[in-house]
Amino acid sequence: MRSVGLGLITGAADDDCSAIGTYAQAGAQLGYAALWTAPVTLPMMVAVVYLSGKLGLVTGQGLFSVLRNQAPRALVYLILIGVLIGNIIEAGADIGGMAAGLGLLIHLPGWTLVMSISALALVFQIWGTYSFIRNVLRVLALSLLAYVGSALLAHPSLPQVVRGTFVPSIHFDRDTLAILVAIIGTSLSAYLYTWQSNEEVEEKVEAGKTTAVTRRGATTAELRSSLWDVLFGMLFSNAVMYFIILSTAATLFIRGHHQIASATEAAEALRPLAGKAASLLFALGFVVVGFLAVPVMTTGAAYDLCQIMGWKNGLSYKPRQAKKFYGAIALFTLVAMAINFAGINPMRALVFAGIVQGFSTPPLMLLIMILTNRPAIMGDRVNGPVVNALGWVTTAVIFSASIALVISLFKH
Repeated sequence: MRSVGLGLITGAADDDCSAIGTYAQAGAQLGYAALWTAPVTLPMMVAVVYLSGKLGLVTGQGLFSVLRNQAPRALVYLILIGVLIGNIIEAGADIGGMAAGLGLLIHLPGWTLVMSISALALVFQIWGTYSFIRNVLRVLALSLLAYVGSALLAHPSLPQVVRGTFVPSIHFDRDTLAILVAIIGTSLSAYLYTWQSNEEVEEKVEAGKTTAVTRRGATTAELRSSLWDVLFGMLFSNAVMYFIILSTAATLFIRGHHQIASATEAAEALRPLAGKAASLLFALGFVVVGFLAVPVMTTGAAYDLCQIMGWKNGLSYKPRQAKKFYGAIALFTLVAMAINFAGINPMRALVFAGIVQGFSTPPLMLLIMILTNRPAIMGDRVNGPVVNALGWVTTAVIFSASIALVISLFKH
């Protein structure tokens, strides 16, 4: 039971404020015709997170520790830069989104909310034990169930829901393709890869396996348990994505409100259309999940940096035992906070982060596929034919989506 919910945390972190804004825009722009994207992306999300977690389980090391020893150094550094930039910018956008969402609920100056949220996130990461952080994140993940209520309060049309879910509809115009590529990129964000592998390692440390030698190896039962956990977590994440699209499709799209700049704007727009309760549930969902997503992004970035540099890292250590790791967490959190005071347009910052991750995420997935098929690394736990097929299809989709995103951004 110790590891139950690791996939839930990873999946919930995938539905951060910027992701919610993307899904809300998909529903507002495409209506019920965007619902099919949820079931289609689910197996790809499972593949990405399961393979990352499997690598951590079998090797007993975080993803970037394995990359440091097994992949070309120059390529790994380029991927690291992309991942750090993406994580920090997205964390900053989430802090700003949470502050804006809280502003709908409590009337305080925006700068006060930004600083308070950042301080709370920093204290949580630095002074909380791994088990405490894990258990709090599990509870916060459940806040996303608010989107089920928000969608039901929007009174969607059942026949259109069924058709939109099971009959894919694609229009090959630039705006539609851009939102589809954004959905793929958002649902397969780079921080998912590293967080799951590091959680698996932390769980082994929590169980008393404090050295790399004792952590190495995984039983069939452990891998099966990890697969089911990841499947549940990604199903939860994907269902939330589905209901976010549904709530805006049933209200904003139907009323002709086709452009949403942020999750906060979606919550405000829902109020006159679906009622105050739906609006409050929508706002509550992305405010609370932000407290989950920001630590995942900033701590995840600290893991990646420290593993590449060979520094001691892990939430199982006290701050005085891993000063560079906790220093990196503090630095990344403060930089994310500062983005909100730099006069940078948050949507443009997210576009920039998307471009950077468009170059880093595909090679990262490619390396994961190569590494999890090497007997020298995985022993007899190399991928089977089904996992391999799903993994390679996902890799091809990620490459295609990233290329399309970059082309569409430069054309725009």
